[in-house]
Amino acid sequence: MIAELPVTMLACARLGIIHSQVFSGFSGKACADRIVDSGSHVLITADSYYRSGKLLDHKEKVEIAVAEAEKDGQKVDKVLIWERYPGKYSAKTPLVEGRDFIVNDLLPQYRGVKVEPEKMLSEDILFLMYTSGTTGKPKGAQHSTGGYMAYVTGTSKYIQDIHPEDVYWCMADIGWITGHSYIVYGPLSLAASSVIFEGVPTYPDAGRPWRVAEELDVNIFHTSPTAIRALRRVGPDEPAKYNYHFKHMTTVGEPIEPEVWRWYYNVVGKKKAVIVDTWWQTETGGFLCSTVPAIHRMKPGSAGPGVPGIYPAILDDNSQPLPAGSNKAGNIIIRNPWPGLMQTVWGDDERFVKVYYERYCKDKNSTDWHDWPYFAGDGAVEAPDGYFRILGRIDDVINVAGHRLGTKELESAALVVPEIGEAAVVPVADPIKGKVPHIFVSLKPGIEPSAEVQQKVSDALAEQIGPIAKPGRVWIVPDMPKTRSGKIMRRVLSAIANGQPDGDITTLANPEVVKKIREMS
Repeated sequence: MIAELPVTMLACARLGIIHSQVFSGFSGKACADRIVDSGSHVLITADSYYRSGKLLDHKEKVEIAVAEAEKDGQKVDKVLIWERYPGKYSAKTPLVEGRDFIVNDLLPQYRGVKVEPEKMLSEDILFLMYTSGTTGKPKGAQHSTGGYMAYVTGTSKYIQDIHPEDVYWCMADIGWITGHSYIVYGPLSLAASSVIFEGVPTYPDAGRPWRVAEELDVNIFHTSPTAIRALRRVGPDEPAKYNYHFKHMTTVGEPIEPEVWRWYYNVVGKKKAVIVDTWWQTETGGFLCSTVPAIHRMKPGSAGPGVPGIYPAILDDNSQPLPAGSNKAGNIIIRNPWPGLMQTVWGDDERFVKVYYERYCKDKNSTDWHDWPYFAGDGAVEAPDGYFRILGRIDDVINVAGHRLGTKELESAALVVPEIGEAAVVPVADPIKGKVPHIFVSLKPGIEPSAEVQQKVSDALAEQIGPIAKPGRVWIVPDMPKTRSGKIMRRVLSAIANGQPDGDITTLANPEVVKKIREMS
């Protein structure tokens, strides 16, 4: 996450080259899989980068990626390396003669040379963004030049209220679609200043984001519920110590619990910033559901209606629409196409149709888009006011004795308990009810684990949702197993609760915590 990353992306776009950005927290093997699938032959990287105060050797992953890709038949011809400190190579891993080139050394040869932009058609490919499923081959979401750019620019302007004079900070990683759409392409298309952040928000302390906001005069802030929960847990009073002023705040990536939303509004936004809680996906290019600032009222825990031009609906498992505003859980679909939608899965049109369109297609021979609604793979409910509340992936809906409970609903209920910092719910097999929820909670600093806290969590779920939601077990854990991007890896928690093997935990930022949780079982 250094300035050279968007420079490289924009250079590719100018030259008409398809770029595919791989999150730096992934393993060398994960990078190789994407090199092979995309048929890439140039790898552009950095020698090192900072994470929690440590300068990490990134070049060592490059060697793994190149070697593994070659084993699968894809040869990388050139590796271009940006130096984290220009003029100083900071990695221990040596350069490979004839293949590796330091970009900083080459730049002086081209100073002042103007390269005319390649003329591209609107339907030409701009980039591939691989979705990172825990199983199966990663899907390369193929995004276009014109439609994608129009959509992210429009949603940046009308949903995030970005103007040229704004200092905008999306505290995401460019390795994900949020960083592409709402750090690079959307804000820069509107001529705004876009802040890029290296490291983790809680290092060296939980005041870091608010210091950065104060120093750079940030007035629009954008982050994920994961980051908000972490900052609320370790530094609930930190924002008040800094003199910054947000006019607007975005939340993205997963549903946000109402308790966490209120802290975000009251403490981070100082009761003055408008919040938009956006729902969308890698595949969709930009926001699908959100309130429009100053037009729609805010509602904690709800994404809001479809953004202008997007027409969502809720269908049941038999393809029947649930009555609008029924507050019944079903599967959310989008009835119409839109400009930011991915064109296909790179190299696999059949998979594109199968994953996103086959389930609710009305007529497989039809060429009328009305017959091909987009299936998002998320559960949701539509309230009587037309606002949509996202329940998470359909796989994350637990069926307890015939009752469908969204894991996010259960986690939201647990976070009402003052002692709880983070919560994660997983389904566990039960001989009578089919599945029961187990809830993992980590406590705020200074709180000791106790049976009393466990009972409070159990009672909160029963009170907030109903007796059917009472958990099979409340696990108080020292920390959640998290990916390098800060997301809780619920798959690992599910494996522990169900007595199954951990699976691959190499991408975890804190693999040691898995053993500690296992010992509790």
